[in-house]
Amino acid sequence: MKKFRKVLDGLTTSSPGGTIGSPSCGSAAGTPTTAPTPKEIDVQETLVSENFQLCKTVRHGFPYQPTALAFDPVQKILAVGSRTGGVRILGRPGVDCYCQHESGAAVLQLQFLINEGALVTACADDTLHLWNLRQRRPAILHSLKFNRERVTFCHLPFQSKWLYVGTERGNTHMVNIESFILSGYVIMWNKAIELSTKTHPGPVVHLSDSPKDEGKLLIGFESGTVVQWDLRCKKADFRIYYDEAIHSVSWHHEGKQFMCSHSDGSLTMWNLRNTTKPFQVTFPHGKIQRDGRKESCKPILKVEYKTSRSSEPFIVFSGGLSYDKAGRRPTLTIMHGKAITVLEMDYPIVEFMVLCETPYNNEVQEPSAVVVLLEKDLIVVDLTQSNFPVFENPYPMDIHESPVTCTAYFADCPPDIIPILYSIGAKHKKTGYSQKEWPISGGTWTLGSHTYPEIIITGHADGSIKFWDASAITLQMLYKLKTSKVFEKPKPGEGRAADLVEEDPFAVQMVSWCPQSRIFCVVGISAHVILYRFSKYDANTQIVCLDVRLQCESDDVITPSENENNPCFPEPGSHSPQPQHPASPSSGTPEGIKDSIPCLKVKDRVVRVPPGYQAELVIQLLWVDGEPPQQITTLDINSAYGLLAFGNCNGLAIVDYLQKTILLCMSTLDLYGAADPYQRLTRSPRRNRQSTSEVCMRGLSNFYSDSKKRIRTSYQSLTELSDNQQSIDMERSKSPTSDHVNGHCTSPTSQPLAGKPRVPMGPEGPRLTRRGPGRPPFRKAQSAACMEISLPVSHTEGYASRRAMLQQFHGVTMYSHDEHHITSPYCWSERESRENSFSRSRSSSVSSIDRDTKEAITTLQFGESYGRKSDALPTPCLWVGTSLGVVVLIPMSIPTDQEERMEEPVTIGPSGMVLMLKGSVLRFGFLDCMGAVIQSPYETWRDLNAPEDPDRPRRRKLVHFSPSSSQDACGDGHLAVVCSERQAKVFLMPSQSCLFVHNITESSFVLRADVVSVCNSVCLACFCANGHIMTLSLPSLRPLMDVNYLPLTDMRIARTFCFTNGGQALYLSSPTEIQRITYSQEMCDNLQEMLGELFTPIETPEAQNRGFLKGFFGGNANTFDREELFGEAAAGKASRSLAQHIPGQGGMEGMKVAAGGAVGDLARARIALDERGQRLGELEERTALMMTSAETFSKHAHELMLKCKDKKWYQF
Repeated sequence: MKKFRKVLDGLTTSSPGGTIGSPSCGSAAGTPTTAPTPKEIDVQETLVSENFQLCKTVRHGFPYQPTALAFDPVQKILAVGSRTGGVRILGRPGVDCYCQHESGAAVLQLQFLINEGALVTACADDTLHLWNLRQRRPAILHSLKFNRERVTFCHLPFQSKWLYVGTERGNTHMVNIESFILSGYVIMWNKAIELSTKTHPGPVVHLSDSPKDEGKLLIGFESGTVVQWDLRCKKADFRIYYDEAIHSVSWHHEGKQFMCSHSDGSLTMWNLRNTTKPFQVTFPHGKIQRDGRKESCKPILKVEYKTSRSSEPFIVFSGGLSYDKAGRRPTLTIMHGKAITVLEMDYPIVEFMVLCETPYNNEVQEPSAVVVLLEKDLIVVDLTQSNFPVFENPYPMDIHESPVTCTAYFADCPPDIIPILYSIGAKHKKTGYSQKEWPISGGTWTLGSHTYPEIIITGHADGSIKFWDASAITLQMLYKLKTSKVFEKPKPGEGRAADLVEEDPFAVQMVSWCPQSRIFCVVGISAHVILYRFSKYDANTQIVCLDVRLQCESDDVITPSENENNPCFPEPGSHSPQPQHPASPSSGTPEGIKDSIPCLKVKDRVVRVPPGYQAELVIQLLWVDGEPPQQITTLDINSAYGLLAFGNCNGLAIVDYLQKTILLCMSTLDLYGAADPYQRLTRSPRRNRQSTSEVCMRGLSNFYSDSKKRIRTSYQSLTELSDNQQSIDMERSKSPTSDHVNGHCTSPTSQPLAGKPRVPMGPEGPRLTRRGPGRPPFRKAQSAACMEISLPVSHTEGYASRRAMLQQFHGVTMYSHDEHHITSPYCWSERESRENSFSRSRSSSVSSIDRDTKEAITTLQFGESYGRKSDALPTPCLWVGTSLGVVVLIPMSIPTDQEERMEEPVTIGPSGMVLMLKGSVLRFGFLDCMGAVIQSPYETWRDLNAPEDPDRPRRRKLVHFSPSSSQDACGDGHLAVVCSERQAKVFLMPSQSCLFVHNITESSFVLRADVVSVCNSVCLACFCANGHIMTLSLPSLRPLMDVNYLPLTDMRIARTFCFTNGGQALYLSSPTEIQRITYSQEMCDNLQEMLGELFTPIETPEAQNRGFLKGFFGGNANTFDREELFGEAAAGKASRSLAQHIPGQGGMEGMKVAAGGAVGDLARARIALDERGQRLGELEERTALMMTSAETFSKHAHELMLKCKDKKWYQF
């Protein structure tokens, strides 16, 4: 418990590395301010470092790039291995465990120790690992690294302690599962084949013991050779040589015949009585051509031969289709008797496995289902029904159904929102699934005591939105919303239709959701905003559309007539302007240049909308002079105010969605007015051109006393070039389609790719790169799932190109004239990368004068605050943060009465405050003077489509959280937390005094930041580009946790990382998986209770009685003792250089797992202290026992001495 006091008597605080050329923190526009009145702020901070620990909780979604599959028929759990070394173990819903090999090597094969609670993994680095599944977080017990041979196949017989390992050289080794030590018993390839064979048989592709006799091992080589090896006699029983390569082998349960699949698409059946040739050869999908020959077929990669008591055997295989039809989808074929069923799959088949009732391979198998692992899906087919329906998958395997482009995480939601979303979404579920229970039903999971409603929202490239129930570390689909239904589909004959081929014009860029009012906003990649309201009733509605002309560039060619007809802003006397429509509704000028049209066309008719989220308003940015609208970078909505604000690199717009009007539409430059903190350099005038900010913003002249509008120059980070000549070249080659993110020019034509010579451009260079009149401003959606951009980490900045990262981080798409989707960052020096935007030289060089630079709106937030220092009461305000680290506060006057609110206009006042930070502003947060979070006001949900009730009229119910409501002792005022890419500051409002400042990072930059609640208190959580996750106390900004968690390797993590309350966060760890983490020590302690148990004690089913005759004539497999053959006594020790045993790091759960940070060290110290005390106690007990024993011995010795004292020697 720490108490912080600060006396604000003329306090002006600046950071240790103060910004050069920037005003002090407590002043606006660089002008000195009067000292605030002495006031004492008393905040008791309860958070300490011991409250924080970072750990992964659970991973959702489909395993990315799967490679292997295994199933335990007794425990009924499934394991999936991946190319990145991950292992997902699945059981009943709620039982979902993720393990990761430290090496990151691909998992080649998985083998369960059936009903033993263990799993063997064979990896591409020729290492075998034994995992202990009898704990909630599996750990590796043993590892065995092969040094001289490559592992190709493994087989573990049921209830055996010896693992058969086949290698690339064709040898077969035996590994003891208990000790993980290699046996001296080896089946060498040259012993397995005949001496007369002149060629190597190839790698081992199959190993299996005979169902008839466990002492017989069937070895399949890739070349087509099959050998049955007698383990007792150490010789081959028979050898089969076939012309075609073998891919898999499957036994009949009686052990008298087996089936092989080959590379020519054939299946061969072999009988052990006659192994000279197969007694049956079939081409399931090979047709006989006219000339009598079989058409060539693709390889059959795997076959399984399963018998049934009540019907014909099942033969299931993948592949084998003919080559004649190109583009055919992958198939799984089921042959049951004479019936052949071909199941087409959406993705290539990685592996499949037939699920049977018995674990014994010498019994009738009775197959019930087939698990099919695809590249991007997992399906289970029901074999008990003739139409082979699939089971409904209870796991969230369809997160990547369309690539994920954004995420949002909401913890501690209203408890009624999840049931109502589920009830609406359940009406649209697919049908036709199997009615049987999900066959993968192993493990146990119970709802923990530390649960609360959580919702995850994912936006996708096809414009769909998915709501997920994330309570209790599970994930379940609730509701799906398709935003594309708002727009018209482009017709084939339209000019724009050709440009939309293979595009994602509806891709979701960001979402904003108010759970209390159930108002939902979606920002699309086509520069559009859709506002949805929730209703339990269907309705006939017509969507209102507002067009916003937010394209204010000094380089735009704008004539006075155009500006008079198409004003961006209202006249001075107007407070609530109506949406301005262009004078010419045509799609472009006579020259074919698009102007004043949106990217998409909204449905202009009355449409029937089902219950759920229903679109009410669509806001679209317009093309201007052939230039597409820039993508929206930030958005905020407030249901209590009825306002929506969004911004991009051009400026800011505020919309009243209750009255369906545009309140404000202005460039970032004009937000400042006289409070501009920069000394702007005037651009050289050009003939027949007018400054956009002079013409378009004339309607805002009443806002400011200074009516002179100045044009921005390039004083922002990472845009200065190393020399003036490059700046001139850059200006000449700059495309008018340049996209700007955080004030960075990102035109792909501005700079050639690294290593390629620059193409000289003449005066017509910009015209050559101008986007064509019919070209849309979007390419294939920059989905967070499909971004695999490698960003090598340097020792200074952490990234080869911070600009390239920010371009994708904010979702801006770029084009070049040759249609390549590339990102070409500018060249910038290492020294400049470390400099801040405010410490740049104000020289009047050619670069500074001639280059136009934009300042993007990076964050917005509505809230009750003080617009000016002189304000006595808080009023509705909009906090605006820019890419230059400037914070502007815009006060508003909103009518309070419901009738007046729908009729009277909302008045927006002039900006009254400017604060400054280093780097782009990322986040705002508000605290009262006691340190508690001030929530934004909201409107309680009301269903506008519900039937009218005359007794209870529908009225707006607003919930306000005033900053002064809980501050009787402190007086009026509140604290404002502002976080940027580089630093965090805490201001006292309304005096605007900077109380605390903390430089978060100098060598990197913050990607995500949020004010979150943890352990009944609040803190500032940050995620940096160098992979560090850190938390700062509030309001003192003390560092509480700093963990180097995740090096950022691609943009997917940056764009999807988000914090939420309760000490939780998530990000897209792969294109198909969501990783949830926690940084709360309390949740880490309770995590074991929340996770499911993988292993449950189950009795192994007894083997069927084979009968006397079968046992006598079929051989007695029970007499086979592998220990006697493979043990050290009989086989000796294996060569030490062949394989190396590595002890596992994981043993007892929670004890041997290394914990990071001070909390882990303290825990280890406590454990060591407890162990020492326990040992001392045991020593004391043993000492006391020895003393008692010694006393007893002494007593008995004394008694014996007295008894024998007087006896003579002959009396003994």
